[in-house]
Amino acid sequence: MDEARLRALMEAVATGATTADDAVKRLKDLPFEDLGFAKLDHHRALRQGIPEVIYGAGKTPAQLVEIVARMKAHGSNVLATRCEPAGIEAVLKAHPEAVHHEAARALTLVTTPVEQRPGFVAVVCAGTSDLPVCEEAVVTCEIQGSRVERVYDVGVAGIHRLLAQRERLQEAIALVVVAGMEGALPSAVAGLVSRPVIAVPTSVGYGANFGGVAALLAMLNSCGTGVSVVNIDNGFGAGMLASMIHRLKYED
Repeated sequence: MDEARLRALMEAVATGATTADDAVKRLKDLPFEDLGFAKLDHHRALRQGIPEVIYGAGKTPAQLVEIVARMKAHGSNVLATRCEPAGIEAVLKAHPEAVHHEAARALTLVTTPVEQRPGFVAVVCAGTSDLPVCEEAVVTCEIQGSRVERVYDVGVAGIHRLLAQRERLQEAIALVVVAGMEGALPSAVAGLVSRPVIAVPTSVGYGANFGGVAALLAMLNSCGTGVSVVNIDNGFGAGMLASMIHRLKYED
């Protein structure tokens, strides 16, 4: 339950449109609901402005379906990341209104549309092998009300492709920059813009890339200013941070 719904419920009680008993019934699962295999944090939207997000990897199809059902019943928008094929199939069968974002390996179910904020977040990637991580960031931003502009395949192997996008990059509120290999792209982008850059190392690369560790270390050692770094392949974390920056800019 988010702040707007809680306020509406309290006003309904105050005016007599809802009984106190009904309000208690609707609030009984705050701050969390124990499903036995999971404890759903229904209070998170009220506390942080965003509902709990489901990490789909390792969950059984039945568990995923139940969590989605309980979040839906509480009026929460649903984002499930890193979903496995069997879980995706089960959720779409049980909840036909859910949307499968294939490239992002994610599911969304919108119960209450979120008003889109002015401006946009840019999601930038070095090469098409980085797209699954990019798309995870995109879906994460969009379900929170951030419009996204994609700037893909602009890696430093052809730096002119990036320079051609300079004006567009500068217009973004925040930038998620995704790269594998040697992970140089976030530093190059940070040198072109005056906006926060959220660097995402990916596990894309040859042996000396060490599954993304080389890119991670390069980004942590960036000489670009305003660069923050999330974990390897963590498009969700980057998208969450970018959307929070976007929200803060337009709060009140």
